[in-house]
Amino acid sequence: MIIRPVEASDLADWISMRSQLWPKDQDQHPIELAEYFAGKSIDIVETFVVEIADRELAGFIELNIRNFAEGSRSSQVPYIEGWFVKSGHRGEGYGKALMQQAESWAARQGFKEIASDTESHNQTSITLHKKLGFIETERIVCFLKSLK
Repeated sequence: MIIRPVEASDLADWISMRSQLWPKDQDQHPIELAEYFAGKSIDIVETFVVEIADRELAGFIELNIRNFAEGSRSSQVPYIEGWFVKSGHRGEGYGKALMQQAESWAARQGFKEIASDTESHNQTSITLHKKLGFIETERIVCFLKSLK
């Protein structure tokens, strides 16, 4: 297992994994990742992948720097925007290794905390976050309305 920064040659695999994590947004993935590789992403600052045998990617973790995270008083907080391990590779420690890489990256940048979220019904993710030392800070319902 190798945890490394994502590369342009990983694009197809990264899109595929994102499509499994966020199937409703499949049309947006190629656009968002093109922005990332062009250095123009507003959603992703750094991404790590877990590479296993024969350059197969088994998962990824995407990080951003947000100006706010529930429970934090810091003006900037590294934020886990996406964390995914393929279903056939779950339970093998890849998710934990990705999170450890994200935490190490954030610490090297000088940050003292890292934040994340998940949907309220995703008990597996909630359990994993808590197992890895995250503390639940809040539960909210978010809304958005278009102004015409």
